[in-house]
Amino acid sequence: MNLLFIGDVVGKAGREAIGRLLPGLMSDFGTDLVIANGENAAGGFGITPPVAEELYSLGVHVLTMGNHVWRKREVMEIISTEPRLLRPANYPPGTPGRGAAVYDVPGAGPVGVVNACGRVFMDPMDCPFRAVERELEWLQDRTRTIIVDFHAEATSEKQAMGWFLDGRVSAVLGTHTHIQTADARVLPRGTAYLTDVGMTGPRDSILGLDPAIIIERFLTSRPVRFKFADGPAVLGAAFVDVDTGTGRARTIRTLQPVIE
Repeated sequence: MNLLFIGDVVGKAGREAIGRLLPGLMSDFGTDLVIANGENAAGGFGITPPVAEELYSLGVHVLTMGNHVWRKREVMEIISTEPRLLRPANYPPGTPGRGAAVYDVPGAGPVGVVNACGRVFMDPMDCPFRAVERELEWLQDRTRTIIVDFHAEATSEKQAMGWFLDGRVSAVLGTHTHIQTADARVLPRGTAYLTDVGMTGPRDSILGLDPAIIIERFLTSRPVRFKFADGPAVLGAAFVDVDTGTGRARTIRTLQPVIE
C-alpha cells in the first residue's frame, strides 16, 4: 500500500497547495490512501464542514485533528457523523467523535488510522500511550496496516510513541510543530517513523503566520493580531510504502514541494 500523509494544513494557502500539488503526487507515487491533518485548515484554527468537504473533494480520504479540534464550533455538526474525520483518541470518555477507524482502500485492503494528542507542553488530556493501545485492541483484529498521527509538541514524547509502537503499527507520523524533521526511518521492527511531517501552507512564515507579527510578539511580549504570511506555499508530506500482508513499512520518505 502506498500512503501519502500531509502535515498540518494551514488555512486557504494550505488548501490551495493541496489542490495544485496532490494530483501530481498521487500520480507519481501511485497513492492508495491520502491522510491529512486538518486541525488548522479553517482560518488557521480548527475545521468546518465546508472546509472538510473541500479537502475531501481535492483527494484527501481521511482527516485527522489535534488540540484545535474544537476551535470552530461548526465541527460539532459533523464530528459524530463523518467517518472520515478523526479527533484525538485520548479525549475523555463521552467526548463526541471517534479517535480511530478502519477504511477499506480499493486494491489495498483495510487500513486503520489512529489520532492521538501529546501531553508534554500541551493541554491536559488522558494518556496517549494507553489510548492508542486501547484502540489497537480492536484495530488489530481487522487489519495489519495501521497508521498513527501523533499530534504532539515534544520530540521526546513523539519518539517514545514511535518506539512504544514499533512492530505493532505500520507508521507513527508526528504533527503539530509545523516544522518537517530530518529523522524519517523505519524502526527495527518495521514501523515507519517521523517526528514531524511539517506544514502545508505559506513557506516564508513562522508556523504559517507573517514573520514580522511573530517577531514583534517575541520582542514586546504583547498580544498581536495574527496574519497569514504571503508568498509561495509548501506541502509538507511523508510517503510510506507498507506491506499489507505483514503491516510492516518498507520505506518512508519526506516531501516538501513548493508552488509559487
